[in-house]
Amino acid sequence: MTDDENRVAGLVLAAGGGRRLGGRPKALLPHRGRLLVEHATEVLHAGGCAGVHVVLGARAEEVRARAALPGCALVDNPDWEQGMGTSLRAGLDALAGTDARAVLVLLVDQPGIGPEAVTRVRRAYRSPRSLVSAAYDGVRGHPVLFGAAHWAGIAATATGDRGARAYLKEHADAVELVECGDIAEAYDIDTEADLAHLE
Repeated sequence: MTDDENRVAGLVLAAGGGRRLGGRPKALLPHRGRLLVEHATEVLHAGGCAGVHVVLGARAEEVRARAALPGCALVDNPDWEQGMGTSLRAGLDALAGTDARAVLVLLVDQPGIGPEAVTRVRRAYRSPRSLVSAAYDGVRGHPVLFGAAHWAGIAATATGDRGARAYLKEHADAVELVECGDIAEAYDIDTEADLAHLE
């Protein structure tokens, strides 16, 4: 691993309140004997990310009390109810003061994405201008990697639940797609029916 690769930080967006799950925050859902937020941070660590930040919002104090998140920096997003864009901005703001050259972003509610996909996307990092996205049968998905040169632009356009979608669409020609459909499943835990994915 090169020195630059050592500077790809991990970021878990885990602030959502689980509105369609009856107000159960996704970070606190159980999966394979642990909480989803613990699973997500372990995936980023195992995938080789250097330093993992976790953005908390809904029931943040409970997540802090119940979740074992060793080696993680916890970031509070007081505006989490306004959507994922605010969490992405909070995470990028927290990373701005570090020596990270890029950040690899994982959503807390996608447990079908494991360390193999994180590693594959992380290894596509080339410079602070890198924009990399996992793809599933050629369709862009998560995780995504943003070189530090893009953070200000992403933060400026991250609104509502769209996160970086507008920025990535605007810079589509610069996004390197890394196929991960053979090693990961990109389903979300959004509704009661989706809970069947949890073990």
